[in-house]
Parts: sequence; C-alpha cells; structure tokens
Amino acid sequence: MRRLKDFVLAFALAALTACGGKQDGAASQEVAAAPDNGAILAAVLAGDHRSAKERARDAFRHPAETLTFFGIEPDMTVVEAWPGGGWYTQIIAPYLKSSGGAYSGAGFSPDGASERVQASLSAFEKAYLGKPDLYGDVRLTILGKGGDIAPAGSADVVLTFRNVHNWQSSGVAETYFQEFYDALKPGGVLGVVEHRADGADLPRDGRSGYVYTEDMIALAKGAGFNFEAASEINANSKDTKDHPFGVWTLPPVRRSAEMHGQGDPDFNHTPYDAIGESDRITLKFRKPIAADSALLE
Repeated sequence: MRRLKDFVLAFALAALTACGGKQDGAASQEVAAAPDNGAILAAVLAGDHRSAKERARDAFRHPAETLTFFGIEPDMTVVEAWPGGGWYTQIIAPYLKSSGGAYSGAGFSPDGASERVQASLSAFEKAYLGKPDLYGDVRLTILGKGGDIAPAGSADVVLTFRNVHNWQSSGVAETYFQEFYDALKPGGVLGVVEHRADGADLPRDGRSGYVYTEDMIALAKGAGFNFEAASEINANSKDTKDHPFGVWTLPPVRRSAEMHGQGDPDFNHTPYDAIGESDRITLKFRKPIAADSALLE
C-alpha cells in the first residue's frame, strides 16, 4: 500500500513541476498535466497489497492490457459482476480511487444464501470494505433476484471475468445481461472475458466452463448492446479444450474429479499445467446512446 501511495504522490508532484511557471501572456496560469493512466495502473499492479501469487497470474490475465482495451479510466464508475475473491478488485478499486472513480462489486444476495456464499461475501467484505486509503469506497450490490447492481443509467462500465458459463448453466444469463444494460449510461461499455469454446465441440450450456463467442454476442445483442470489438489479449493457443474435467482441469483450479467429487491423488496434472490457464476471448460491447435519448432531454 505504501508503495502505491508513494508513487501516486510522486507522480502528482512531477505533474505540477512540469507545468509550473508557464504563462499565457495575459495572466499567470498553471495548466495541470493530464494524468498518466498507464503509469498509475502500473503502480497499482506493482503495489505491495498484491501477493506474489496474485501477480503471477498477470501473465495469463493481462490486467493492464485488458482494462485498457475496455477503456477504463480512473474517474469512472465501474461495476464488476461476481467479483469472487477480488482478484480484479485489488486492481480496479485502487486505480479508480486515484482520480475519484467508484467501484462496486455485484454479487449474491445474503438473504437465504448458503453457508459457502455467506462465507464468500464475508471474506470479500473483510478484504475490501472499510479500507478507503487503499480501495476507496468499495460497495457491494446484488445481481439478480430483484437486486440492483447500480442505479439505472449510472455506470460507465460493467465488467465480468469468466462468469458467463455459470449463468448459462443456471439459466440466468439473459436476465443478467439485461441488468448490465439497465445499469449503464447511454454509451457505456460492457466488458466480458470468458473461457472460449470456439474450435471445439462442446455443449452450449456452460457445463464445460467454455462458451462460444457467438453465443455471448447474441446474449449482449439480445439485451440491446452493440458489439464493438474482440481482442486476443487473453488467448492461449495451447488450450485444446478437451479436458476430462472441463476448463477446471487446467490451472489454477487443477481439478482431478467431477465437481464435489473426491480428488484423485494419482491424477497426472503435468500436461494440463503445461497448457497454463485457459484460452479466453475478450469482448467489448456498448450501450447505444440513442436508445436512452429520453434521459438526455
């Protein structure tokens, strides 16, 4: 945390020094230098608040390139759907805090939740809430079940990382994509990263953990989004996608049995570890401006 604070302070001083003493001839006026978002993000990624284990995954998740592709800027309002343990929270929240942006994690409702979900929510709250010096004002909202992930038309960006297969398998994908659409401002961005089924013969119900690109594009368009771009930032050509326990056979899960089954201590992980993390497609969608023109009148 100290490393991140020191960098941001040094960067601010450098910006002021660079523009100090300039005059426009009529009046003395300092012009603030534009913040270097790439440098701020790099400082967050190198911060001491991230463990060595978490940083090691950057090689597969490419957070700087991914967030840049989605157009994330530190003064934005960003909602992350199903943030899980907060791997991306540790990056996005401090980055937004640097320029007054806001981060919300949209997840499960605690009402009637299982012990596992309750424990997950509690762990997230303990890790990221009530730490404004590092993460700013992180908020937890509810996705689905009548919850609101954000006030309608308030978010600049909604992000989700490797979750669409879960929503497909539970039959809520269409509902969630509509919630993303409703939460975004006109012109706002939906960013999706998902294990890519393309090139394989896999079921289209999310059971393998992989999802076809065309199915995600159809989900987004069905909710009203325009497809804007796809990126190979998180691609992995080594991933054959024919693993015995789906995508979870690969790191970091390294499953050796069916879900909830007893792991096989003799399972040979070597060929799957050599693949690394999954092949992923990175998709950018945009909410049309004209669709909500009434809000601008």
